[in-house]
Amino acid sequence: MTWLLILSGLVLLVVGGELLVRGAVSAARAIGISPLMIGLTLVGFGTSAPELVTSLIAAFQGAPGIAVGNVVGSNIANILLILGVTALIYPLAVAPPAFRRDGLALAGSTVACLGAVLWGFMDRWIGLLFVAVLVAYIAWAYRSERAAPDAEAEMHEHVAEDARAGPGGILGSVVLALVGIAATVGGARLLVGGAIELAQSAGISETVIGLTIVAVGTSLPELVACAVAALRRHADVALGNVIGSNIYNVLGILGITSSVHPIAIPVEIARLDIWVLIAATALVLLFLRTGWTLRRWEGAVFVLLYGAYAGYLVVDAGMA
Repeated sequence: MTWLLILSGLVLLVVGGELLVRGAVSAARAIGISPLMIGLTLVGFGTSAPELVTSLIAAFQGAPGIAVGNVVGSNIANILLILGVTALIYPLAVAPPAFRRDGLALAGSTVACLGAVLWGFMDRWIGLLFVAVLVAYIAWAYRSERAAPDAEAEMHEHVAEDARAGPGGILGSVVLALVGIAATVGGARLLVGGAIELAQSAGISETVIGLTIVAVGTSLPELVACAVAALRRHADVALGNVIGSNIYNVLGILGITSSVHPIAIPVEIARLDIWVLIAATALVLLFLRTGWTLRRWEGAVFVLLYGAYAGYLVVDAGMA
């Protein structure tokens, strides 16, 4: 029954996130919002919706390990697993101008996450600060790319173009987005409830469940988006999805969640997982900086590293 709850929740999260993105993108196109703004905001927020709703529900249900582990684990999975698998499908080349600013924002948001984890508690003022920084980043990106269109603007427009459109007309698009929101909320409730039950019955901490099952499950929309982008030879879109998702996860999801409901950071995340995230972020920046390409062998290294990390969590949890 527990696994049925988890699987049902994951399915609803994936379906709900897809419907939400399709509805929101279609409505935005219908009222004339530019592809640049759609790529910068709606697609990024839409693919991060499963993480946001899951973390909010987990925080309100008194499961901070799932709320924070979901974000940290998703960001680790995004880099090591999703980018690794995507690079195995097709090597990811990136134009230096398209990567520099967003790569800097990725590094900055990851360091901010490290600071919050080491602080040990995310109060409302920290959450509001994170959200304010995210809004400022989006506004700066939009203004700079609109004023001087370059490879970065082209990347975000590709993100919007690759997003599947929903039914014609604003009404149909809004209905589709609302259905997506409902499915996402329902899926998150089932997933969090099942994850808490699994942790209690198996004697495993909620944090480990959040870092593994919940994190990978809520990252599935990014995996699908990146795989499709790689098959279409839109490497910039695949990288943009992961980089944007990781920025949104820290500044947006942790920010919104803690501004609504302050979160105590589990000490186990400070011992290992945040450092794995720091290392993964540094590694992807290094790999992309050397040749501006994520090659297949580098993707294989990422996948192997993720397998080793997940395997360690499982073995360590079993020995605890």
